[in-house]
Amino acid sequence: MKISFWIAALGILAALALALVPIDGLAPETARTGALALATVVLFATGALPEFVTAILFFAIATLFALAPANVVFAGFQSAGFWMVFGGLVIGVGVRGTGLAERLAHGVGRRFGHRYAAIISGTVILGLVMAFLMPSTMGRLMILMPIVLAMADGFGYQAGSNGRTGMVLAISFSTMIPGFAIMSATVPAMVVIGASETLYGEVPTYGIWLLLHFPVLGALKAIIIAVLVIWLFPAADAKAPTEPAEAPAAMAGRERLMALMLLLALALWMTDFLHHISPAWVSLGVAGIIVLPFVGIVGARDFDDKIQFSTLLYVAGMLSMGALVAHGGTGDLLAKSVLPLLNLGSGESIWNFAAVVGLSSGLAMFATQPGVPAILVPLVGHLAEAADLPVMAMLMLTVVGYSTVILPYQAPPLVVAMQLGAVPMRQGNKLCLWLLAVTVLVLLPLDYLWWRLLGWLP
Repeated sequence: MKISFWIAALGILAALALALVPIDGLAPETARTGALALATVVLFATGALPEFVTAILFFAIATLFALAPANVVFAGFQSAGFWMVFGGLVIGVGVRGTGLAERLAHGVGRRFGHRYAAIISGTVILGLVMAFLMPSTMGRLMILMPIVLAMADGFGYQAGSNGRTGMVLAISFSTMIPGFAIMSATVPAMVVIGASETLYGEVPTYGIWLLLHFPVLGALKAIIIAVLVIWLFPAADAKAPTEPAEAPAAMAGRERLMALMLLLALALWMTDFLHHISPAWVSLGVAGIIVLPFVGIVGARDFDDKIQFSTLLYVAGMLSMGALVAHGGTGDLLAKSVLPLLNLGSGESIWNFAAVVGLSSGLAMFATQPGVPAILVPLVGHLAEAADLPVMAMLMLTVVGYSTVILPYQAPPLVVAMQLGAVPMRQGNKLCLWLLAVTVLVLLPLDYLWWRLLGWLP
């Protein structure tokens, strides 16, 4: 039996013990909500059960035992984060179904040339561009990985070769890790949006998110990924500048309309600080247009067959768990336990930055990347008060932390991508640890200075 199942079993036993025999001084209601939150986090983190099963069990237990009012238990379905994920899934189906994704990939691929460094750089650019255009990381990888593998065949990089390994890791890491710096690109960002709206009545804008995170944690990190892949997995140049894939046919009407809708969504996302329309409602609005029967981009059969409703349940469960933790007082209890260890203080900007980023990054080793916001966002108010920072600044600091991936298992799409590309986990671990070292020694100090320059840290 896998070790993850033993960890899950121990976590559930600990949760049962907490619920049945509360710690001295802990109210029974707080103990029960804390127990459910603990069991849910453990199951999400270990993957002992499919994520949608864990989410359904969370909703069922919270409702059957009346741990909170219905508007708290099902808060995730009301959040902007949930509807942004929903809209993103529909947009992803449209991008795939019209052939626009393949056209974008070919457009980058035909410019690779035959030099290995150019091939890896182009692959990284492809992954990063798709992170802007397609909200689902897993959806991006499901589209891009077969294309990249076909390109590797065209370049003569056979299975097990450094060239093929480099291309697989380049596309996997470039569309996932710099994607944390793009508000619409990852599930953890949706959890941050939804939980912050539910708990604090504040939602970060797309423009602010991009300005704070993308220059260092997006663009620079993508460059570092390309350099590390070229260095760690050296390969000879392709023998000839072969065409990686056959050029797609001329753009059809459906594809042109999907491209137009994507450009409109991107423009509205990037200018939300001007019009103040939530990125979630932009995403939902585009989804509402492309599912119309007379538009003909996403039909009823595509909607039924290709929308990942399990992902929606997972997101709703994560968001609702944060609301339950806050309602039951578990967040206050965690804050009282964690805050003394962090020793945050007014005016200690370097330490505050390092402590919160370290907490967020380290927590991802146990809760995985999507689980970190669900645990930390309910504590953000306490952390912000202790550090004498605005709540929004503290929310954004948690993003810096969970975007610092220590090992691939923390980010499930990375694992799936390496499995699809037949790349051993040790190769992914190697790249991840080198990227971590460069991030800690170079990128995080630069990011701190960037925050100071923007006035987000005193």
